[in-house]
This record gives sequence, structure tokens and C-alpha cells, in this order.
Amino acid sequence: MLRRALAPTLKASSRVRPHSMRLAQIMEHMSEPRSNGTSRSSHTLSTIPKSNTFTSNLPADPDFATPAESDSAPRESLGPRMVKNALFTYVRPEITHSPELLCVSSRALEDIGLDAREAETEEFKHVVAGNKILTWNDETKEGIYPWAQCYGGYQFGQWAGQLGDGRAISLFETTNPDTGVRYEIQLKGAGRTPYSRFADGKAVLRSSIREFVVSEYLNAIGIPTTRALALTLAPKAKVIRERVEPGAIVTRFAQSWIRFGTFDLPRMRGDRALLRQLAEYTAEHVYGGWDKLPSKLPAGEASNTHTEIQTGILKETTEGEGLEEENRFTRLYRAIARANALTVAKWQAYGFMNGVLNTDNTSILGLSIDFGPFAFLDTFDPMYTPNHDDHQLRYSYRNQPTIIWWNLVRLGEALGELLGAGAGVDGAVFIEKGIKEEEASELIQRAEGIIDRTGEEFKAVFMAEYKRLMTARLGLKTQQDSDFKDLFSEYLDWLEAFELDFHHAFRKLGAIKVEELQTEERRRDVAGRFFKDDEAPRQEAESRTRIATWLEKWAERVKQDWGEAADADAKRQGAMAKVNPKFVPRSWILDEVISRVEKQKDRDILPNIMKLALNPFDEHWSWDGAEEERFCGDVPKYKGMMQCSCSS
Repeated sequence: MLRRALAPTLKASSRVRPHSMRLAQIMEHMSEPRSNGTSRSSHTLSTIPKSNTFTSNLPADPDFATPAESDSAPRESLGPRMVKNALFTYVRPEITHSPELLCVSSRALEDIGLDAREAETEEFKHVVAGNKILTWNDETKEGIYPWAQCYGGYQFGQWAGQLGDGRAISLFETTNPDTGVRYEIQLKGAGRTPYSRFADGKAVLRSSIREFVVSEYLNAIGIPTTRALALTLAPKAKVIRERVEPGAIVTRFAQSWIRFGTFDLPRMRGDRALLRQLAEYTAEHVYGGWDKLPSKLPAGEASNTHTEIQTGILKETTEGEGLEEENRFTRLYRAIARANALTVAKWQAYGFMNGVLNTDNTSILGLSIDFGPFAFLDTFDPMYTPNHDDHQLRYSYRNQPTIIWWNLVRLGEALGELLGAGAGVDGAVFIEKGIKEEEASELIQRAEGIIDRTGEEFKAVFMAEYKRLMTARLGLKTQQDSDFKDLFSEYLDWLEAFELDFHHAFRKLGAIKVEELQTEERRRDVAGRFFKDDEAPRQEAESRTRIATWLEKWAERVKQDWGEAADADAKRQGAMAKVNPKFVPRSWILDEVISRVEKQKDRDILPNIMKLALNPFDEHWSWDGAEEERFCGDVPKYKGMMQCSCSS
């Protein structure tokens, strides 16, 4: 069987060799942050266009092959079991009694295309609580019916078998009439599905608050992510995790919820037909068509800009000859690899960690997805992992690029037969029966070569984007070969050596004027700003000297890029303020928000924190000035670099 042959032969491709510097482990364009405004759209939940592209084009659970069959079945019969030859099960959410709508993202409403006033309606409240299915007619048994996806995954490097949406249920797809973007709307914490295994299908309030805030924050700073529309408290639901906790539902959305694990499961089951069907669906309906997929990077252009990386559309059939021959499935694999390289570069540049990058938590679109024990760096420590169960530091900050590539190799193994088939991938005999024994060696060699070449592209795209982001964050307009060592690497080295705050350092750097750095003494004075007020070292300390030396090099590069005109500093400072957020939803902040919502019944704190999360580059948010500065200030003693569990 090809799947057995590919794993050992591709083993050498499953690692990204570390470069000599840390930064080589740590790239895509970052969208300009938008000002938060009220949606000008007039669309409501009832009038906005809806579809079910996913369930219309892919096979359903044969035990409930139609929505009507699922709808007529007792809810308890839709519980945990093995599901084969299918990519989803029709299943309706459980009823949420006495739901309380805690918060709605105004940015999410706008992006979906909903009028801001829609969030104030009773219909909205009951749809996001799972109590009303807008798209299904109970009398005629017709319409769009909710579903849960079937997938598997590698967890902490080990095959975990069938996983799936154990507590997530998709309601429908909707297309924003103004932008043409289609999203799949989903409830997380809406009840048991066939994929719940031994769990209850619920989500607790604490993890739901964390996901709600971070989803919208990542989007606000330009990192690809799944989104959060609404957060609903389920006060009657008592969910048992480490303790009895209140339940909640996050209404979230994404252009696709397909993960690497969606491909893993049919691969491990040897379901060739389903694997091909899934790959074709992904290319045609998620990536917009085979003609939209990228060609390979031309020789010598591996480190070019994002715009150049994304160009180059191939013809429909193949490129190259012999073992270099590539078909359209190779282009799909390449597109997925590039998307994930761009996203992990952003994570590294902005100090974000997912905490549990299993293949079922890795998006086919390169979205940040399934937020469990995530965190942002406080002090710069590349060994930090926010997951207290990650004893081997598999998902630590420095390992994220390597792990995303490890996951991509698993995806390459799942697609290996299609990648290795070359021009013969559409032959009738191959589609029905696969390859002959004597053809296996060549197919495996070709697949190996494709995965290896894609790995080189992954590293090139990753590094190019990381350099671009760090260049912008450090206030430069151009890149020089010496910047990587002299500026980027040395900057992170002294942040680590002196245990300085990763996020504050960028913001403080942006406030410095070049004229303040004209002498050694003045540079030493400025160096003290990077420390907490009560922790700044003496003037003659080695730490001040090292930072001052770096500031001298940085100032020279700033003058080269911005010139020495009277307004040069102001322009540079303005540019840095647009890419270096003042507010970061750190773990200690989220813990306080959770406590105030759950224990103190504070219903104002979450909407106010969302003002900061949706507009993190602002200086002020028209809330409470003292609270704003506290949440943007130093991490309280003993609350830095916190860890949490995967449970939710």
C-alpha cells in the first residue's frame, strides 16, 4: 500500500534543519489594520445569502445520509461512534436554556455583512445559542441542515485516530453580498456529535472567552485566523473539567474549517477515492479553482517579496519532465504550504503561540485555528510553551515553524499518491485502482522530490515574510544583508538575555527619536527605557552598554532609510505605531477578564476589552484611562509566562 511505503521513505523530509541563528526558525503581507466602525450593511440573518457547499459536494455519514433522517432521529442517537466513508454528519445543536448573549464583535458583523442592529434581535440571540435553525423547515423537512465534520489527526506526534467536531456544529455558509467572501458559520460548545468520543460536546466559559478575544485580536493585527462573532453564556449548563464550570458557546466563522487532519483520516484508512474527492473539493471550492493555484518559485527568486511569491499561474496539466514532473495536486500542496509558512512567520514576528499544533489544529488555509492553551510572549524566551502538558516543549515558540513543516509532511504523505502520479493522475485505471507494483518506486521518488522542493519553498516564503515583518516592526523601509545578524538577531538576543518584555520593546523603540541617540551617554540613558521603571540597571551596567551599541547601529539604519529631514522621525514613528500594537491580550489579562465575568458577574469588562482587542494600535479607547494603561502596562509580578491546559 502506498501510504505504508511513503512514511518511511519520506522520514528524512519530516524535519526542517535549524539554521545557525534562532531567527532562521522564525514570514506574508500584514494587512493594514482597519478602524473599528459600525457596519453599513443592511443585511439581516434572514436575508443574507446562505449555502451548503460543503455538504452538497462531499459524502455524508451513511447512518444519517440526509438531513431528514438526522432530524427525525432522537438527539441521543447522534452520540459518539466511528464514522467511515464520510466527511461529516448531519446533527443539530442541543437546546441552550436561558442563554445570555455576553458579547458580539462589531468587526465580525461587518465582515459577514450583517447590520450592527441585528445583534440586538431575539432571532440573533437564539441562532447563536443553537436554539433556532434559520435554514431548516421542520414541516417540509427541507433546507440547509447543520453538520459536524469528520477528521483525524496526529497529536503530539502520534496518530490519534478519528477525532472530528466533537463540540462544533456548523449551521450554514453565508456570503457577504458586498465583498463576495463566503464563510461557514459554526457553534462551538453546542452539544455532542458522533465525534465527541468520551466528552460532553460542551465548552466552558473560560476557554470560550479566550477564543472569542484572541480570534478577533489576531485578525485586527493582520494574522490569518478563524473569527468569532458572538459569545453566549449557557447558565444552566454545568460542565465538568478540572472543576464544575459554567458552559458557553462561541459563534465562530471561517472561509473553511478543513484541517490537515481531514486528509489524515482517509489516508490512514486507505480510502483513495475519498482522499481524491477531498483534495479536488479543496482546490475548487476553498482555493477558488485549479487555475488559481501557484506555480513553483523561479530559480533565484525564493527570497523575493510576498507579491512576487504569489504570482505565476501554471497551465492546467503538468510542468517539468520525469521525476520533476508536477501536476495540479502539487500546486494545491504548494499553496497550502505557502499559506501556512506565511502565517507561522506572523506568529513568530508577533510572539504568538498556538500551544497545541496537532495536525487537526492546522488549517488548510493557514488560519490560526482551535485555540486551546495559546499565549503571547511576555519576556522573550524562545523555549516558552503555554501548554503545561507539553513537557518536551514540542509546541514551544521556537519550534512552531518546524512543527508546521512536520505537519505539512504528514499532509504530503496523505497526498503522496496524487503528487507522485505526475501526468497520469487523471488516468481511468489510476483513479480506479491506483498504481502497479512496478510503478511504485518512481511514484515515491517523484512524491519525495515534490515534498522536498516544497520544503525549500516553505523555508524561503517563511524567511522572506519574517524579515519583512521585522523590518517594519523595527521602523525600517528597506532590507540590508547585515540587518539579520546586526539588528534582528542581536535585538532578540538582548531581549532574552535581560528578560525584557517582547511587546513593550517594539512600542518603546517606536517612541525613541534619533536625535536622542547622538552620544554614547545619551544612548545609555535611552537603553534604560527598555526595563521596568524599578528594574533599570545602573548607567555603567553591561546591559545598558549592549543595548546602547545596538541603538547606535539601529539609528544609522533609520537615517539611511528615512533621511534626516525635520519630519523624518515623526513619519517613522507613525509607521511603527501602525505595526506595533499597544494592547496585547496576554494570559494574565484574559484570566482577569474570565474571573470578573464568571465570579463577579461583571458584564462590562468583556465589551470594554474588545475595544482594545479590535483596535490594538490605538493610544486610547474612550473607556477608563487608568484601566487602559494597566492592561497595556507591565505584567504584574508572578503573572508572566503563564501556562494552561488543553481542557475546555
